[in-house]
Amino acid sequence: MTLKLEDKKEIVAEVNKVASGAFSAVVADYRGLTVGQLTKLRTKARDEGVYVRVIRNTLARRALEGTGFACLHDALVGPSIIGLSLSENDMGAAARLFKDFAKDNQKMEVKALALGGQLYAASDIDVIAKLPNHKQALSMLLSVIQAPLSKFGRLMTALKEQKEAA
Repeated sequence: MTLKLEDKKEIVAEVNKVASGAFSAVVADYRGLTVGQLTKLRTKARDEGVYVRVIRNTLARRALEGTGFACLHDALVGPSIIGLSLSENDMGAAARLFKDFAKDNQKMEVKALALGGQLYAASDIDVIAKLPNHKQALSMLLSVIQAPLSKFGRLMTALKEQKEAA
């Protein structure tokens, strides 16, 4: 399908706008996936706050220039699908989405990831996918804060019981 220059400029502007506000990005090879499988991926992406786009590599390179994802330039080779995490509360959403989707669809192959302007290899997808979302991070922080207090409470109870027994 031939795109007109105006259409290409529109696509580049849209992806650049989304990438400027995104927190992480994933580039994958979607060769061999059916339309139905890609539709399922897009549906899951919408539910999880991930922007997913199949885009020509030259347009993607232009769109990612000037953003924190310009480091993905070399990964944009062959058929590429880009996922951008849009939620500040869940920066690893795109990586988690692509990782889970690749489990069920072996033909999808993650090429590279980017987070905070730093490029990561496809093998690092587990690290980024396991990043806690906002609620998980707060609960982890609260458990760390609560642990010394609960230990102190148990110590005081044990001392009281020990004195009563004596």
